[in-house]
Amino acid sequence: MGTAIVLAVLAAVVALIIRSMIRDKKSGKSIQCGGDCGHCGGHCGH
Repeated sequence: MGTAIVLAVLAAVVALIIRSMIRDKKSGKSIQCGGDCGHCGGHCGH
C-alpha cells in the first residue's frame, strides 16, 4: 500500500513539472536561457 502511495505522489510531481515546462515553452521561455538575453548572450532569438 505504501508503494502505491509513493508512486502516486511521484507521478503527480512529474506531471506538475511537465505541465510547467509546457507552459514555459508556450510563453516563449526555453530551458536553455529562460528568455534572459543578458544571460545567454542574445543567441536565443528573444
